[in-house]
Amino acid sequence: GLHIFFGAYPNMMNLFSELDLHDRLQWKQHRMAFAMRDAPGKFTSFEFTPGVPAPFGMALAILRNTEMLSWYEKIAMLPALLPMLLEGQPFIDAQDELSVTEFMRKYGMPERINEEIFVAMGKALDFIDPDRLSMSVVLTAMNRFIRETDGSQTAFIDGNQPDRLCKPIVEHVRALGGEVRTGVPVRSIELKEDGSVAALLLDGGERVEADMYVSAMPVDVFKRLLPTKWLEPASASAEFFEGIEPLKGIPVINVQLWFDRPLPSSLDGLAFSRSPLLSVYADMSKSCREYEDADGRGVMEMVFAPCTIEAGADRDW
Repeated sequence: GLHIFFGAYPNMMNLFSELDLHDRLQWKQHRMAFAMRDAPGKFTSFEFTPGVPAPFGMALAILRNTEMLSWYEKIAMLPALLPMLLEGQPFIDAQDELSVTEFMRKYGMPERINEEIFVAMGKALDFIDPDRLSMSVVLTAMNRFIRETDGSQTAFIDGNQPDRLCKPIVEHVRALGGEVRTGVPVRSIELKEDGSVAALLLDGGERVEADMYVSAMPVDVFKRLLPTKWLEPASASAEFFEGIEPLKGIPVINVQLWFDRPLPSSLDGLAFSRSPLLSVYADMSKSCREYEDADGRGVMEMVFAPCTIEAGADRDW
């Protein structure tokens, strides 16, 4: 899939440092580029000025762009953004029950801010339309981007992720005495009498016992494996897990198009689409070293979202 790394990803940056892989990151010019809906093949962007510290870098980038928001619309964003800047995470967490569109109405933002900014952000962050996305998700990202000088700068890894990132992680784990196994799905989670995990039962009947268990499964898979005992009202874990039931995974489709010629209207870096069908896309032959082609052929990678009715599409793709 199309994966990029923001400067505001401290855990990922720490991982790259631990694996000594920073040289595999291709950092792009610091900007946020948006496809112009009424001018196919053209882009407008928030251009960040080198040396301007946060939070002034983001403010200057937005103010200098004259093709997306009017001065009135830029000023209309301030009543909502000031509490975020002054109160920080407590204010952000308090907006969790509001969708992006509900938050906009609460603070009197013009609808064009949604069309120009929040549609792109919602689909890029969570592959879903703004009327179905919690505003806390968008505010969390905006808060990091505004407060960190290089927070919104993006990097592509210089090749395919399995070889250039996943393989070094596996090698690092094995070098430290760990084991990485694939093709052995977890079938169930076995519990002790006190409700703690006793073992994982794998496909084929093998039991795996450990001192600590960490799940990184998609939420829909985890819900199928969640022991019913953890959800019983008398269980000490019931309150902790009760919030998982409403959660649902959001399907997304990644599309690669290969061309026999270069794409003249693309750019080196990530582009926010703002179209009804696409989230973000990139010309990989310009953005990623491995996809460069001596004969000038192009590779366009696109994230198709939302792709279900539940997420906001007009049909289940």
